[in-house]
Amino acid sequence: MDFEFDEDQRELQAAAAVLLAKECPPALLREAAEGADRGMELWSTMAGVDWPTLAVAAADGGVGASFLELAIVLEQLGTVGDPSPFLATTTQFAPLVAALGDDAQRARFLGAIAADELVGTLALAGAEGGWDARSPAVEAHASPEGWTLHGTASLVFDGDRATEVAVVATTPDGPAVFVVPATDVGIRRLPCLDGALHLAELTFADVPVPPERLLGAPGPATEAAVAAMLDEAVTGLALVMVGACQRALDLVIAYVNGREQFGVPIGSFQAVKHKVVDMYVTIERARALGYFAALAIAEDDPRRSLAASMAKAAAGDAQRLVFQHGIQLHGGIGFTWENDVHLYLRRAKAGELLLGGAREHRRRVGLQLTDPDRSPTAMLVQGAVDGP
Repeated sequence: MDFEFDEDQRELQAAAAVLLAKECPPALLREAAEGADRGMELWSTMAGVDWPTLAVAAADGGVGASFLELAIVLEQLGTVGDPSPFLATTTQFAPLVAALGDDAQRARFLGAIAADELVGTLALAGAEGGWDARSPAVEAHASPEGWTLHGTASLVFDGDRATEVAVVATTPDGPAVFVVPATDVGIRRLPCLDGALHLAELTFADVPVPPERLLGAPGPATEAAVAAMLDEAVTGLALVMVGACQRALDLVIAYVNGREQFGVPIGSFQAVKHKVVDMYVTIERARALGYFAALAIAEDDPRRSLAASMAKAAAGDAQRLVFQHGIQLHGGIGFTWENDVHLYLRRAKAGELLLGGAREHRRRVGLQLTDPDRSPTAMLVQGAVDGP
């Protein structure tokens, strides 16, 4: 694997940084965190430059780049605290449609994303927070007209803003994935530490689904596709967290170089330097593992699930140390919500609690190393650090 970005990738990274600095300043993020939904404005801007379909095949209306290019944009989005539904659409909904959909379904749903006509999400987790394709929260029953769905999915990213929902449901033949219009679903937005991050609970009360909205066929192939999608979702969230940590480091460096004590910047004090260096090192470690996972996904390397968990665990470690030091180094102002570092703290801390935290992913790494034949979907139950 080549860990150096090529010229096109560096240009994408630079262009993303410039556009997002302009379109998503801290003032917009603060408004979103306080309840004003400004995320869809940013989504339309990004759709105008084709970012939502970066990793979608050209034949399906996308750019035809790889997951690595998408990962570059996701890190930059984390740096500005992205209040849009980008993460759910690009790392949860689109991969399932691309993997399981037929030509007509891919043209219908992926083409609509490219045309800025569709925002997608994934319904999988139950009330306990489990993200496991073998035990989804929704049940599907065959009917004369197709299928009916019943159950409640929680922790649905952007469930209150999506227009289409990819639902992982259990059937007698194994898990299946259906695409359901959001208008057919009961939706309740959930409270979240990060007010700019939308999470929802979706209720399916015998929702009818016609056959043409079933992606693929129930069974092992669908379970494998969901597992592969989860690798993308986990890695994407990890890089968003890395971006948030990087913004915190940038704010700290600016502050300690400008704040003076005893006639000199506090950044010249050795104790301060040590903390800043610790922040830098843990971010670089998490970034390296994040891009290793992105490369593994882009190349469909067999280590992709392992790499995704390593990336999420490292991002969890980074957010813990970075924001502990970051708030302390800001002094008294660092403990107030009015300080901008808290905008990015919220995103990183919320990210740690979703799709498995550092403890869960270390457990998953250990299980995969000691039992390589174990199903990659046997994980991602919030708080489950013991057991087989």
